[in-house]
Amino acid sequence: MAKSPKQKQKLLYIIEMLKNHTDADHAISATEIINNLAKEDISAERKAIYNDIETLIDFGMDIVKVDGRNGGYYLADRDFELAEVKLLVDLVQSSKFITPKKSRELIGKLEKLVTRQEASTLQRQVVVTDRNKAVNENIYYSVDVIYQAMGSNLTVKFQYFEWDVNKNMVPRKNGAIYEVSPWLLTWDDQKYYLIAYDSEAERIKYYRVDKMLKIEIGDKTRTGKAEFEKIDIAALSKKTFGMFAGQERTVQLLCEKEMTGVIIDRFGTDVAMRQFDENHVLARANIQVSSQFYGWLTGLSGKVTIYGPEDLKVQYREYLESIIAGIDK
Repeated sequence: MAKSPKQKQKLLYIIEMLKNHTDADHAISATEIINNLAKEDISAERKAIYNDIETLIDFGMDIVKVDGRNGGYYLADRDFELAEVKLLVDLVQSSKFITPKKSRELIGKLEKLVTRQEASTLQRQVVVTDRNKAVNENIYYSVDVIYQAMGSNLTVKFQYFEWDVNKNMVPRKNGAIYEVSPWLLTWDDQKYYLIAYDSEAERIKYYRVDKMLKIEIGDKTRTGKAEFEKIDIAALSKKTFGMFAGQERTVQLLCEKEMTGVIIDRFGTDVAMRQFDENHVLARANIQVSSQFYGWLTGLSGKVTIYGPEDLKVQYREYLESIIAGIDK
């Protein structure tokens, strides 16, 4: 009898069965392997299956033999445990950065990291909604282009858009092409930001990657390395609010004692703090002062206030007064 053209693929099919159908609670017997191979027009004998399993074990696969009536084989070691894949699924579906369509695609790929029985439990976990998800499907391409440009020490060129009242993406500056030197991609508030040097403005700027359109690698060598190296990357997220840059100042914050955790969550455990009085602590932090910083303070309902310097207290008061004036219009 002529052998099937698939006969040489026998080991690959056995590996696929072990990955897709087995775990510590679900072993597959030699008979089941033979039957499944037959469905693919691949013939096999029991002794040959034993030899194949031994070959895979010798190759390094962690295959465990289970004795007894319901015995067989299962794949013990996997790149990801079920709990780890569940965590990744949670991150994908909760991320504002990833579009609903891409979320479903990524979760489908994550399911392949576990058995089909375990994948069914993931399906019960998955609830991908459109709420607050990104809409720019090209964002993954944009990230790849930025990394390629950094690896090649070249600039990137793109259009930068904003939303209009009709929910349309409208390029800024009448569709002008931005060209900057990319130095770092960073993550803040579930959004990717590009930290880049603008040679025309002669300073470091931040750009939302999901607001970039028609991005491509430029033909100019990157500039601004010295300016970028002055940035304390580790402290950047503590100083900026929503990646809005501003003048860096040392600010003293008077906080109710119950807000101590909020301050540590925001500025880290190395933030300078001391007891101020029975009910308050005084914290000191380096902050890039912006409207986003004042908005953060306002959201804390007066439980954290600016203690100094005096000019920032005045600026914050003016910020609040401008909001009140806007309400009264």
